Amino acid sequence: MGRVSRRAFTLAALATLAAAPDAGAAPRRRRAVTEMRGVWVATVANRDWPSRPGLTAAEQRAELTGLLDLAVRNRLNAVMFQVRPTADALWPSPYEPWSEFLTGTQGRDPGWNPLETAVHEAHARGLELHAWFNPYRVATHTDLTRLAASHPARRHPDWVVPYGGKLYYNPGLPEVRAFVQDAMLDAVRKYPVDAVHFDDYFYPYPVAGQTFDDDEAYDLYGGGFSSKADWRRDNIDKLVLEMAARVRRTRPGTQFGISPFAVWRNAATDPLGSDTRAGVQTYDDLHADTRRWVREHWIDYICPQVYWNIGFAAADYASLVPWWAEVARGTGTRLYVGEALYRAGDPAQGAAWQDPAELSGHLTLAESYPQVRGHVYFAAQDVAADRIGAMARVVADHYSRPARPPR
Repeated sequence: MGRVSRRAFTLAALATLAAAPDAGAAPRRRRAVTEMRGVWVATVANRDWPSRPGLTAAEQRAELTGLLDLAVRNRLNAVMFQVRPTADALWPSPYEPWSEFLTGTQGRDPGWNPLETAVHEAHARGLELHAWFNPYRVATHTDLTRLAASHPARRHPDWVVPYGGKLYYNPGLPEVRAFVQDAMLDAVRKYPVDAVHFDDYFYPYPVAGQTFDDDEAYDLYGGGFSSKADWRRDNIDKLVLEMAARVRRTRPGTQFGISPFAVWRNAATDPLGSDTRAGVQTYDDLHADTRRWVREHWIDYICPQVYWNIGFAAADYASLVPWWAEVARGTGTRLYVGEALYRAGDPAQGAAWQDPAELSGHLTLAESYPQVRGHVYFAAQDVAADRIGAMARVVADHYSRPARPPR
């Protein structure tokens, strides 16, 4: 062996020895992946579960555990389970009736406890269970008499505002705000849920030609505000702040997260807003100051529903993700991105959503922003159907190893 080759061989051997663990040392452990990989399970109108009302308890349980197994197979680690879709309950609640989406009749006992089972079975599979509540929606119709006789909305019709073909509790009434918190916290008190999760419904989405009639409440409680809009935002701010504090007191360690519509304000409305031209702005239309909740760390995580493709003119995924990353920077509020899996393969959603790689491209883009701590997919039945293989592509490209959720 010549001088040069011998020296090269010696250096290579030394490098190999230096890289190898000592013979008596424990093998090095690969660093665990930590990121949110969540899925929503919507129960309103039997969207994801149960497949229809009136199934037996055993059939409902089998469908539910099947969805949890589906999450595990896709290397997901959290389930956002909708347990209060319309001022009702998927557990035996002293405040509100059993959900009609279980049996077909609101108030009828389904013969088992879905929330308790979901928490137990999720934890047995290594999944987090985030209890998903809709704070103010009462019904997807406007007929109070269709509600269970025991329903609080029937006992307190003055709490209710019909709007857009639905019934809502009035967020401007302090007694309503206290009641909905009590009703939701009953679940937190009874079951070891990993998080309380709100969706995007605060004040309802605007309906053309209709007015949300809260004049009387504004006259009673809005005197200190320069406009009704400011008063409405304060009502929602109070809900968020009070709920956060009460969750911590009720079950310390339980997270509180919110998944809003992704556009806080357009830049044309507010220079702090995003480079979007959305028709709805949460600050102005839903009276939800989502940016403030993040910047002031009122909540543990935010999961904006960035339900548009890369390049979508009015609300580009590639513009909204960096905007939210900047909002979350240095706040302590974790940022997850809500993903529109339901659009993938739907011909009505446009050409971008016919490409199985679109969704995977979202995760690739988000990897450039360290504030993004994971993604949540809407929704469970779309994970199951995976019409064009978009979810399978995400798993293959990004989820080769299991991950634990951030805490």
